[in-house]
Amino acid sequence: MARRRRHEARPIHADPVYESPLVGRMIGYVLRRGKLSTASRLVYNAIKKANEGGSGGDPLAVVNRAIDNVKPRLEVKSRRVGGATYQVPVETTPERQLSLALRWIVDLANNRKGVAFERALAQEIRDAAAGQGNAVKKRDETHRMAQANRAFAHLRW
Repeated sequence: MARRRRHEARPIHADPVYESPLVGRMIGYVLRRGKLSTASRLVYNAIKKANEGGSGGDPLAVVNRAIDNVKPRLEVKSRRVGGATYQVPVETTPERQLSLALRWIVDLANNRKGVAFERALAQEIRDAAAGQGNAVKKRDETHRMAQANRAFAHLRW
């Protein structure tokens, strides 16, 4: 185990267009092979498209609502006791909630076949903001797993 102090997290820089660290992180999750301009263009166009179908208000509000709807409050972690492995429900930290929500939205948009990624990301953001879609299903599934295994909550560490 490390005997030094905890590693200091790097500051997340806000993106230049919306000046939001959240969008900056989303761009980071979309980023492939260091192509920042491509990732930025995809995310900005997706946010713009996700907001088109709505009220035409603040596009950042749609993204924030989508992320809040996808954030998991609980998750299960494997814990080995004796010879058995138990799925122990644990509360997720706010930082992990945000990371999981962003990762799920981007990954599930990537898994949508037959549509361009930009369009799929826009649709996933729009669906998540409305409280439906694959990312919200994934959050519900995670909560269901935690609920089903709450008998093992006493094994939490």
